[in-house]
Amino acid sequence: MEDSIRRKVASLVGLGVRGRMVVVGVEQVRMAATKNKLAYALVAPDASRNSLDKVIPLLNARRVRFVEALGAEELGAAVGRQSTAVVGIVDGTLAKGIRELVEGASDARGSRDAATPNGRKV
Repeated sequence: MEDSIRRKVASLVGLGVRGRMVVVGVEQVRMAATKNKLAYALVAPDASRNSLDKVIPLLNARRVRFVEALGAEELGAAVGRQSTAVVGIVDGTLAKGIRELVEGASDARGSRDAATPNGRKV
């Protein structure tokens, strides 16, 4: 993904934090997904396998679209932390903007749609 798009996504995530339109961290994202409050999620591909194993199956089960776009340190910097494994977007408009940026730039590289148990995309 291009640096300019990475900066735009990080900026939008930062705005989302200030506007309380995102949830940060594995546990917060899991709670929001369980309550069907997530519109989209950004997952750090370099996060620990344990963290990813806790959140990715739930996102798939709840059919929440997500993308592996920014690293854990980049995501963390965007939300005011040292690093974070996942950021969940709860605002639909913000989610749409981020999704269009990320998936439009790297649709073939790193984006994932929620999949049904048989592996077919939704």
